[in-house]
Formats: sequence, C-alpha cells, structure tokens
Amino acid sequence: MSAYLVFTRERTLDPAELAIYWEEIGATFAGHEVKLLASYGPQEDLEGAPTEGTVIAEFPSMEAAKAWYDSPAYVAVRQHRLKGAVYHGLIVSGI
Repeated sequence: MSAYLVFTRERTLDPAELAIYWEEIGATFAGHEVKLLASYGPQEDLEGAPTEGTVIAEFPSMEAAKAWYDSPAYVAVRQHRLKGAVYHGLIVSGI
C-alpha cells in the first residue's frame, strides 16, 4: 500500500543551509521508488499556524519511505534541512 511523506516548512532559519539541502537532495532518491506529488507550489493554509511550503512524496510503502528517510545518503543531507528551517514531517499510509 502506498505511503505519503509530507513535510511542511514552518519557519526558515538559515537560507544558506536550505540552499545546500535543495542542491543535494535529488541524489538521495537514487535507488528508491518515489514520486514527487507536490513541492512548494501555491498553497493555502486552512487551519493551524501558517507554513512557508509543503512537499508531498509518494512511496510504495511505509517501509520504503522509512528506508529512504533513514538511508545514509539522506541522513547526510538532512542535517542541512534541520539547520536551515523548522519543519514538521510525517509519513502516512494510503487507503
């Protein structure tokens, strides 16, 4: 069953760190089956605190999403995202 990884950026802390993250993240998907469904396009916050942007990626399963998230390639790049902004991230199983 498909799973969806969702990140919302709550607040930017360091644009230079985010620039490194965005430059390097593409390579982390090598060897992983992933489909990018949304990435920082127009959005409207309906409830809760305002967000700066949203990313939604589809993986074949929860296990596949976690395998990418915990992969050495993404762990190395993730540090730049964490230094660059405050995010909320989750993986949700499809129906």
